[in-house]
Amino acid sequence: MFSGIIAAVGHITEITARHDGAATVRLTIDAGKLDLADVSVGDSIACSGVCLTVVEQQGRCFFVDVSPESLACTAGLAEPGAINLEKALRLGDRLGGHLVSGHVDGIGVVLRFDPVGDNRLLQIRAPAGLARYIARKGSITVDGVSLTTNSVDGATFTINLIPHTLAATTLGRLQPGRRVNLEIDLIARYCERLLSADSEP
Repeated sequence: MFSGIIAAVGHITEITARHDGAATVRLTIDAGKLDLADVSVGDSIACSGVCLTVVEQQGRCFFVDVSPESLACTAGLAEPGAINLEKALRLGDRLGGHLVSGHVDGIGVVLRFDPVGDNRLLQIRAPAGLARYIARKGSITVDGVSLTTNSVDGATFTINLIPHTLAATTLGRLQPGRRVNLEIDLIARYCERLLSADSEP
């Protein structure tokens, strides 16, 4: 589990195809300012909202394997570039954002990224199937960042990004047309399951 509070911006520096029968790729990730002192092989790190397992470490870099399915269902992992990093929560850690599983529910598309004073108005169109889970003033994760929606219109929603978020994450580099990883609030997912279970035979 994660909180959606980004600890550092890292960089995918290399993508290596592996031909071990699983057709996975291995990403080399420069951890940037992320503290790796307590990270071991087998630990989970959210990479722009995608929970991945550390398979190797070398200095300031760690390595993860990504399946074709994960590459097809997410954005930002198929090419070198900046990514948001967060280590898994430990019991007793502060939950500054909201509970995040690191399992991407769908890919959104940035429609607007407009300056409003020092802030930015971010408008995203989510896949139609996710619209019912997105609520005004509710929680959503965008590229691993825990955010609060300002308004919702069908599958389109807006978020106000403050200067700190713009500086401490990759979201300051967004532009219209950019694809982003979305994870809906776990509470919405479980509420739907509870309600639908009442109508099952």
